Amino acid sequence: MVTRTGIPTGRETAAAGGAAIIGADLRNSDGPGPEVMDAATLIGDSVVNAAGDNLGEIKGIMLDVLGGRIAYAVLSFGGIFGIGSKLFAVPWSALTLDAGEKQFILNVPRKRLENAPGFDKDQWPSMADASWATALHTYYGVRPYWDDEYSAARDPRMTAESTRSESKTY
Repeated sequence: MVTRTGIPTGRETAAAGGAAIIGADLRNSDGPGPEVMDAATLIGDSVVNAAGDNLGEIKGIMLDVLGGRIAYAVLSFGGIFGIGSKLFAVPWSALTLDAGEKQFILNVPRKRLENAPGFDKDQWPSMADASWATALHTYYGVRPYWDDEYSAARDPRMTAESTRSESKTY
């Protein structure tokens, strides 16, 4: 449910691991959005918090290829005209898409984001590292996207007998 202020309450997400959507009529949209969208259309969207503070913009959307889900949005924050900015991996489920305003809402105070684990454009973390990913989801207070029955059934990393013999090599 969305409050009168338009601030997401966390109950808008219909599926585990997904981003909530507010600010649009979900049943009568013309075209592909907002439930299904081209990821490229989201790059450059601004990110604000519940207080309306500008937290930066989406620079990338990272896919969990094996699991078939969006893992993280890469948020650029700080700096001037992108120079000196820091990058942050934000769990996709920590974001709410405000389709009406064409922006994302991340319900963290600006100071919390400033203290979040981040990285620079030349030193990315190993996003497939389970301990890093778990700590990141904990930091933002959301359940890891791979931690549900759907993911466990589909993601070969979630079973002991899985092998990579079926995966393609590029």
